[in-house]
Amino acid sequence: MTVDAYAVQHAGGPHPDKSVDVHLYGLYLALEKGIRSPYIPPLHQQLVAAIEVWPHYEPPTNRAPLTVFDVAFCDSTEDHIRVVREWAQAVWESWSDYHAEVARVVSQHLRMD
Repeated sequence: MTVDAYAVQHAGGPHPDKSVDVHLYGLYLALEKGIRSPYIPPLHQQLVAAIEVWPHYEPPTNRAPLTVFDVAFCDSTEDHIRVVREWAQAVWESWSDYHAEVARVVSQHLRMD
């Protein structure tokens, strides 16, 4: 979730749609579908192989209040895990305008049986 949250929070500028999308889909898979982190990279690979034209999602103007700096100052493993999850959730929520579209694209291109 750390890589996905960071990439999505820093979307825009020269970042290609594919990069933003893959990480946004990773947050969706983790936070909405409850898929554990070790199982997400193969799903990323399936999406990359299946999607020919990557949608453009305009980065939100309301940025998440937590950042990677909040994670950097954690004192314990438990605190680190909690803050990463809170950060990822806040970043995901900042993209709420696209949640339905993200769910549609993922379900269209990913077999999740």
